[in-house]
Amino acid sequence: MALGTRSGFLRGGIAALAIGAMTFGAIAQVSIPPIQAAEGPGSVANLAEKLIDAVVNVSTAQNVKGPGGDQVPMPQMPEGSPFQEFFDDFFGPQGRGGEGGPSRRVQSLGSGFVIDAEKGIVVTNNHVIADADEVEVNFNDGTKLKAEVLGKDTKTDLAVLKIDPTKHKLTAVKFGDSQKSRIGDWVMAIGNPFGLGGTVTLGIISARNRNINSGPYDSFIQTDAAINRGNSGGPLFNMDGEVIGVNTAIISPSGGSIGIGFAIPTEMAVSVIDQLKEFGETRRGWLGVRIQPVTDDVAESLGMKSTKGALVAGLVEGGNADNKEIQPGDVITRFDGKPVDSARDLPRIVAESPVGKEVDVVVIRKGEEKTVKVKLGRLEEFEKQETKGSSDDEGSNQNTEQPAKPASVDVLGMKLAALDEEMRTRFEIASDVEGVVVTEVEPNSAAAEKRIAPGEVIVDIGQQTVKSPDDVEKRVDGLRKEGRKNALLMLASKTGELRFVTVRME
Repeated sequence: MALGTRSGFLRGGIAALAIGAMTFGAIAQVSIPPIQAAEGPGSVANLAEKLIDAVVNVSTAQNVKGPGGDQVPMPQMPEGSPFQEFFDDFFGPQGRGGEGGPSRRVQSLGSGFVIDAEKGIVVTNNHVIADADEVEVNFNDGTKLKAEVLGKDTKTDLAVLKIDPTKHKLTAVKFGDSQKSRIGDWVMAIGNPFGLGGTVTLGIISARNRNINSGPYDSFIQTDAAINRGNSGGPLFNMDGEVIGVNTAIISPSGGSIGIGFAIPTEMAVSVIDQLKEFGETRRGWLGVRIQPVTDDVAESLGMKSTKGALVAGLVEGGNADNKEIQPGDVITRFDGKPVDSARDLPRIVAESPVGKEVDVVVIRKGEEKTVKVKLGRLEEFEKQETKGSSDDEGSNQNTEQPAKPASVDVLGMKLAALDEEMRTRFEIASDVEGVVVTEVEPNSAAAEKRIAPGEVIVDIGQQTVKSPDDVEKRVDGLRKEGRKNALLMLASKTGELRFVTVRME
């Protein structure tokens, strides 16, 4: 009934359009061609037959500690199950998995695919082989071969394995260009989840550039081709038989496919796989900046017409990148010729760039577009340095003492004071931090909404440096006269770490 009503509504709309056109007289005859539904592929049997032998099952084994170690939980089952006694014996105190038994082996299964038949190179997900003591590759015909882990990357969830190509005839598949794939294109997923042989599912690309918060470089292909447990690490093919993604995750309350699966696009995966093959690790570019999203408030404060780009909140000290031409407050809109539409895009684009490369970076600085040059460092080297850590004592009791009353002003719900030695001592502010210190924040004020806290230091407002509370008042008044609704504040923590906030000017 509802379908018929909807169909009638569409026909009525078309008819009304034709009548409306005729009321202008016999100037032109409007003709609306019929819309033909595009047909899906008649059969993918030939394509699947050609590709299925390249897809493998990846089986792993891991030793799990017994006494004094982590125990394997007993599976949940209905009361009175015929397997209850068996599991009681196995998982109980007398069983191999219990407190009195030795360590036991746990196995897991996933999928993978061969990309180099001559060298025996197999690609899978990192989470399939993570913490494994042994890795075995099982082929569609039942052949099993031991595999060596050449390299793995937790950030993109990719791993590269190597098997002996002389012990089995290998079929390899080729990577395609995922950037050419469009929403609505047909795709085919092949997996080998339980070692029983290859399984084939068909669907379309439902969305692109999906962020599911699984890592710093999320930009997944979403598909409704069924991806079930055990299919992780398998390939997602286009209709030319090229791999355009590596199946890696699903969203499902039950664990089965509900038509929401995700694949790592080859535009991201290929460079990581090449590095893992060559070096056994990744070598990502590193710009050495802290960034924030460009919100509507930030764009309005900077006089920008759109929210595209990444706002530089500060430069990272001790990094190995030459980024001196970039300044806090710059908005990066292009990096090495590639557009930066959001702050989420920049880390991925930089990471995909070669270490040591000198690149052009387009920034918006004080309303003007500029091009600056930077030389990229290596992310992994910075991460090794970062393991030393840095103390962050911003949770100290800053309001336990009553300060001497300095000359101060009230602006935007904040009480401000000059940053003298007394203020540095009271709030434990580093000697290299300069600006105007926030001594109090009025509850429910515009500043409180942005979580500005006593002890933070205002470094500049609207990309103009401030040295005194009077400077802050004058700058805010100037922005009001310009018709600005928000003030963009660069704030420094007591250790000098910078961030930007926009505060409403009431």
